[in-house]
Amino acid sequence: MTTPHNNIDSADDFALDVPTPKVTERTISGLPGLPMLGLVLLCVLGGIGLAIAGGNLQQDGTTGAGIALLVLGPVLVLSGLLLSRGLHVVSPGQARVVQLFGRYRGTIRADGPTWINPFTSCRRISTRIRNHETETAKVNDADGNPIEMAAVVVWQVEDTAKAIFEVDDYTEFVAIQTETAVRHIANSYPYDSHSEGEMSLRDNADEITRKLSAEIAARVASAGVRVIESRITRLAYAPEVAQVMLQRQQAGAVVAARRLIVEGAVGMVEAALDRLAERDVVELDEERKAAMVSNLLVVLCGDRGTQPVVNTGSLYQ
Repeated sequence: MTTPHNNIDSADDFALDVPTPKVTERTISGLPGLPMLGLVLLCVLGGIGLAIAGGNLQQDGTTGAGIALLVLGPVLVLSGLLLSRGLHVVSPGQARVVQLFGRYRGTIRADGPTWINPFTSCRRISTRIRNHETETAKVNDADGNPIEMAAVVVWQVEDTAKAIFEVDDYTEFVAIQTETAVRHIANSYPYDSHSEGEMSLRDNADEITRKLSAEIAARVASAGVRVIESRITRLAYAPEVAQVMLQRQQAGAVVAARRLIVEGAVGMVEAALDRLAERDVVELDEERKAAMVSNLLVVLCGDRGTQPVVNTGSLYQ
C-alpha cells in the first residue's frame, strides 16, 4: 500500500515530495480555570474539614457518622487533587497540544487559566517568532568555486499538530532543512555573473533571498512551520581562492572601465570631426583625419598625462 503525497512548489521548478500530513491542528477550548480552581480548593478544604469532624464524632461516641465522614473527607480531597490535574495556565505566545490516551484532541491557544479533562496529557509548544542562523557552510557554487555562505531565517510554528506529530523535533528539523536549502541555493548559482542577464549570488541578492525563503518554506511546511523572512548573512570566497578571485574581479573591472573609456573616446572623436566639418574650420584629407583620430584616442584613452608637441611648420611637415 502506497502513501499519497503532496507536491509543494516553491519557485523556479523546485518541488519537494512529502507525505500527506496525518494530523492537522484544530482549536479547542476548556472550561474557565478560575471557577474550577475554586472548586478544587473547596473539595480539598472541605474534605479536610470532614475528616476532622469525623474524628471528633468518633471520639464523642458517634461511630457510624464519624466513619462516614472519615471516608467522605479523603474522597473529597482525592477528588480535588484529581481535578487540579486539569488546571493549566496558557501564556501569551504559547499553546497546549492536548492528547487523550494517545489520540490528538485539539490545541488550546487562548491564553489564561483553563481546565480540561484531567486524564488528558498536555504538551507545551511555543508559537512565538524565532530566528535561526546557520553555521558558515563551505560549499561550491555553480562554477565549482569554493565559497562560504550563511543565512538567518525567521520562523514561527503555524500548525502545532504538525509540529508535534509529523516530525521528531521541529526545531532541529528547521535547522537541518535551512542548512540544506542554503547549500542547494549556493550550488545552483555562480558567485559572480559572467554574462548579461545571468543571476549570481553577489549581484542578485534580493532575488536569491526570495528563492531561499521559498525553498526553506517548502522544506519546513510539513512541520507546520511558517517562514517569515530569510537573509544571507555571509557570502564570500573561501580563503584559499579569495586572493585569486579578487585579482579576477579587479581585472574584470579594469576591462569594463577600459571598454567604457574607449566607447566615450570614440564618441568624442566623432563629435570633434563632425563639428570641424560643420563649421568648415579646416579641411582634412583621410590621412590627416586618421592622424587626428590617433592623437585624440591616445590623449583620451591614455592612463597617464601626455606631453604636447607644438608644430611650428605646416600641417604636413
